[in-house]
Amino acid sequence: MTGNEHDLVVRGGTVVDGTGSQPFTADVAVRDGVVVEVGRVSGRGHREVDADGALVMPGFVDVHTHYDGQATWDSRLQPSSWHGVTTVVMGNCGVGFAPAVPADHGRLIALMEGVEDIPGVALTEGLAWDWQSFPEYLDALERRPHDLDFAAQVPHAALRVRAMGDRAAAHALATDEEVALMAKLAAEAIEAGALGFTTSRTLNHKTRAGELTPSYAAGREELVAISRAVGQTGRGVLQLVTDWDDDTIETDFDLIASMASAAGRPMSFSLGQSPSYPDRFRKALAFLERANADGLRLRAQVAARGIGILMGLDCTLNPFAANPAWLRISHLPIAEQARAMQEPALREEILRLGIVDAENIIGGALLDRFEIMFELTDPPDYEPDPASTIANRAAARGISPLELAYEILVSDGGRGMFYLPFTNYVDGSLDGCAEMLGHEFTIPGLSDGGAHVGTICDGSFPTTLLQHWVRDRGTFPVEMMVARQARATAEAVGLLDRGLLTPGHKADLLVVDLDGMHLHKPEMHHDLPAGGRRLLQRADGYRHTFVSGVETYTDGEATGELPGQLVRGDRPGPR
Repeated sequence: MTGNEHDLVVRGGTVVDGTGSQPFTADVAVRDGVVVEVGRVSGRGHREVDADGALVMPGFVDVHTHYDGQATWDSRLQPSSWHGVTTVVMGNCGVGFAPAVPADHGRLIALMEGVEDIPGVALTEGLAWDWQSFPEYLDALERRPHDLDFAAQVPHAALRVRAMGDRAAAHALATDEEVALMAKLAAEAIEAGALGFTTSRTLNHKTRAGELTPSYAAGREELVAISRAVGQTGRGVLQLVTDWDDDTIETDFDLIASMASAAGRPMSFSLGQSPSYPDRFRKALAFLERANADGLRLRAQVAARGIGILMGLDCTLNPFAANPAWLRISHLPIAEQARAMQEPALREEILRLGIVDAENIIGGALLDRFEIMFELTDPPDYEPDPASTIANRAAARGISPLELAYEILVSDGGRGMFYLPFTNYVDGSLDGCAEMLGHEFTIPGLSDGGAHVGTICDGSFPTTLLQHWVRDRGTFPVEMMVARQARATAEAVGLLDRGLLTPGHKADLLVVDLDGMHLHKPEMHHDLPAGGRRLLQRADGYRHTFVSGVETYTDGEATGELPGQLVRGDRPGPR
């Protein structure tokens, strides 16, 4: 054949194809958005990419994000798209913006602001609300092009508010009629293209006023009925987050099994290692093994590193967040704050007043946890030496932890930050995290991309899998982590058309310089609607990112192409 036989040929790279097989040297040819050949490709491509010395792998699927609002106003779903992610799944944890009638808009915004730390003013300004039903929400999402593919799930809190009104906020038990309406709306959403149904039963999910999420009070019968309705569509998945308390863990296991059984569909739940109960996660892993042996399709979503919060002058929290002396200058630009805080009189006053009213701040209990607080360096160390805690460093210098914290906050023009890992980082290591990541019935998740924008920046989890676990720690082979982040995640949510670099699969692919991979320190940007802030984190090492064979990023810079589309419902694999 003469001319260009293929749209794209990536040549000479080390292919990590997502199957878990050993990497091999090959070319990858793409035509019409699909991989058509892997091996020695003789035909030419309209675009040729030299991948010599690099890894070539399928794009990553992030099953746990919260771009539900951002996707309606922003075509670039960063930070995820900077980290090799080519498909995101949003609507997790039972929170989202559809279905919704106008009277409920404020309630859903307050819930998202409280649960996911997305500024309410940004949501109020950014959301067009040109929908009421979930199918209409999908239509609204579809009208905007994006830099990656995305799928939406129908959230339980929105269903409850739609069906119950004020009774949902009051955490009332649903009547039979209200349960029937929620089940009907959930099935309607799945039929229209929702990828699944999600719910939350954790005490950590509260509105900005401190009220528990409406789904917290849902009874077992309600959840099973909605799950059954999802299952009757023959499509969709279920997702749940809970606290795994000792007095409820067996009840949680029973509820999850009942929901998955009623639906007959795949289900996932969030799992981490608590420093207070470091062995409890193994009970959940054992439950997973029993449930899957019994024919249920259950997976635990686990994080790539410690889950915690970031603190800084421009973040939601810092040790002086309620200190009256700091509050007097907190309205100033960060660089001006830092200069003011270096003045001896103000420094003395802030340190004398110290940590104030921590009990009245959401997350305030963490403000003085200097024994688990670390300086966030550049590049960041997400498995830090316990000797480097603020408490230990301060003791070594003979100063108070608060004085050292002050020094760090005003450093780098006020951009000094702290990292407080409170899940998975136990006894100074991420060994428990490694155990969960390597388990047969877990998948990488919990990045919360698009959420917690003032306290967390974990959309970089996929990069951590490669940089930390494969390259630096050497715990897992690259083929295993790629298979987990690309194919296992895709399979878990029914997207069988992606996650593999084999003929017939969607041409979402990455060209990666693993040796040159480098996570940067998160930075605060003020680019949300109404000037809202969000933490973003870049990475080096992603030479090329392709979605459906179209390059979206080159060395971390957007190409301007927006081939990403709404994924309506599950997708079969190639025949």
